[in-house]
Amino acid sequence: MKHLRTVDDVMTHAAMSVDRGTVFKDIVETMRMWNVSALPVLSEDGRVVGVVSEADLLLGEQDTSPDRATTAGQLMTRPAVTVTKEATIRAAARLMARCHLKRLPVVDGDGRLVGVVSRGDLLKVYLRPDADIGTEIRELIMYQLIPHGSAEVHVHVSSGIAYLYGSLPDPALEDVVVRAVGTVPGVVDVKADFTVPAAA
Repeated sequence: MKHLRTVDDVMTHAAMSVDRGTVFKDIVETMRMWNVSALPVLSEDGRVVGVVSEADLLLGEQDTSPDRATTAGQLMTRPAVTVTKEATIRAAARLMARCHLKRLPVVDGDGRLVGVVSRGDLLKVYLRPDADIGTEIRELIMYQLIPHGSAEVHVHVSSGIAYLYGSLPDPALEDVVVRAVGTVPGVVDVKADFTVPAAA
C-alpha cells in the first residue's frame, strides 16, 4: 500500500453533484440513488458554491411561505466548507471535526470540484500494514531525524502501535523522534524505551 498522506490519496474521485437550478425532488432522488446525505452545488464553471444536505431539504420542506426555496441554489448552505486535494489527511480530519461534517467536497486550486472525502475515507490510513508503517518509520529516523551511525533505534509495529527502543546520542532527541513518528500515517500510538549516554 502506498504512503497515504494527502486527501488526494484517499478521496473518492467520482463525486456526484447538482447545479443551482436542480429542483427539490431531483435532489432527493440523487441523494437516494448515490446513498449520500449531502451534495456539492456547482456553478456553471464547475466551482463549488455551496452544499445541499438532508437537513437543508428538511428545513425547506417545512417552509410554507409563497416564495419557499425549491432549488439547490436556494436551499444550499453557503459558503461551502471545502478542502484541497493537496491537504493532509490530518488537516482534513481536523476540519471535519471542527465543522461537524461527515464529508467534504475536494477542490482544485481554482475551486472546481475534483472529488469528495468522507470520514470513512480518512480512516483508510489505519488499514496500512504494520510492515509498511515500520519501513516508513525506519526511513524517517535514518534519513531525517538522526545523523547516520549516531544512534541505534529499533522499530516494531503491531496493530498500528509503534514500539521504539535502542540508544540515542542525546536525551533531547527522544521527544523529537516520538513526535515525528506519531505523524506517520497509520500510527495509532508510540511507545518509546530509549537509553541515552550518562551525563559527564
